[in-house]
Amino acid sequence: MTHRFLTLVAVSAMALSSTAVFAQAQAPQPPLGFFVTSTTHSGNLGGLAGADAECQRLATAADAGGRTWRAYLSTQGSQAMPATNARDRIGEGPWYNANGVMVAGSLADLHGDVQRDTNLINVNTALTESGELVNGFGRPEGTPQQHDMLTGSDSHGRAFPPGMSNQADDRTCNNWTSDSPDAHAMIGHHDRMSGWNTSWNSSHSTAGCSVEALGSTGGAGRFYCFAAD
Repeated sequence: MTHRFLTLVAVSAMALSSTAVFAQAQAPQPPLGFFVTSTTHSGNLGGLAGADAECQRLATAADAGGRTWRAYLSTQGSQAMPATNARDRIGEGPWYNANGVMVAGSLADLHGDVQRDTNLINVNTALTESGELVNGFGRPEGTPQQHDMLTGSDSHGRAFPPGMSNQADDRTCNNWTSDSPDAHAMIGHHDRMSGWNTSWNSSHSTAGCSVEALGSTGGAGRFYCFAAD
């Protein structure tokens, strides 16, 4: 009787374990909430509205268009218009990439408000909307490096203060409306690799805002998109 009872217990435990494993395997993947644009651009994105529309278009193509998408971009203010902070546009999180990996659980984690480097944005997780890798420092031979991501932001996701005039010290390609080689933008490195500043969102300024100028420092006019809902 005891042997039979123990056998039944063992069989039941195995059945429950198999059911749990099956249920875990069948658990739905978290919805897409973060990606790097698969498309490349100059610094003229059509302003924030144009950049948001591009995020929404790409997300829709990846079957994630039911969410509200925002470009991770700041704009600089002036006497006539207040600045916009990238971090204020993207919701509260959490955010998952195309492989279901959580890159950040909250705004604080994303920006290291409490502890630095608490997000998981790197070359293996900062994927496009379709799950493709974006060339970083260790790119395949013969391919361009494209780790510069347009942000216009400081490391906490906020706009830089305006300069002495509307154009002085601008780091947003004139609020994402200019492709001039004389304009500039702040970028981050999605692969977290650099000679001196490995920030994902605030590493250095570009040489200009034209396609050629962005490419000269290791970029292609890509930017981050986040689901804000």
